[in-house]
Amino acid sequence: MNILITGSASGIGYHTAIRLSKMGYHVFLTTEDDKQLEVLREKVSEFDNIGTFRLNVKNKEDVDLLKNFDVDVLISNAAIGQGGSIIDIDMKKIKDCYDVNVFSNFEVVKIVLQNMIKKKSGKIILMSSMIANISIPFFGIYASTKASISMLGKCLRKEIKMIDDNIKISIIEPGIYKTGFNRVMIENSNISKYKMFNKSLEEFEKEILNFAGSTNLDSISDKIIKCIESDDPKSIYRAPLLQNILIKLYIKFIKK
Repeated sequence: MNILITGSASGIGYHTAIRLSKMGYHVFLTTEDDKQLEVLREKVSEFDNIGTFRLNVKNKEDVDLLKNFDVDVLISNAAIGQGGSIIDIDMKKIKDCYDVNVFSNFEVVKIVLQNMIKKKSGKIILMSSMIANISIPFFGIYASTKASISMLGKCLRKEIKMIDDNIKISIIEPGIYKTGFNRVMIENSNISKYKMFNKSLEEFEKEILNFAGSTNLDSISDKIIKCIESDDPKSIYRAPLLQNILIKLYIKFIKK
């Protein structure tokens, strides 16, 4: 079984790949550029069943290579984050966030799906986020891209069932993990012209990212592996458990 994980130089994608490799799966990891690729190849040099190559999801030539690539499972994980107030963020940065997280990722999904439809089997796993379900100040742009992924994934799941029930579409919605991704989003935020925003952003980082984030990536990689190995995977998987419970309570009683 060939498993392709986009955006897998570090974090959840990389952690999951190592676990899958140790289970005997043939995994392909991708990076955005050649510099990252060199570092990644060094990190996985001891694994015979891990392949690596550059796949910038915004680069048409990179993406077109997938037309001749046999993928049994695609984990669509490539993403960038943009923190800060919606009224402060430059429109170009907003468009870049949507281009990578939504438009380019789904271009990859569409290409891989064409081959899966031909061979009448395959799995697509879309990496979204629990933040797609809640409104957190200063994460609005990133959250909206993830909400788009979740909704597109739900609709795609129903559409593909009409074509072939052997092709499975699932969504993974991780909570807050201390991979460094969320902190980078905060650090990339421009200083707001509204002083209160800057104070609130600092307090948010201290209270949420430092204390709520999980350091154990096994809980989310467990869900990804369960999805891969299930004959009838669920529509949505979430982890960690406590954050999942809190999200469900938020959706039911607090969301507004």
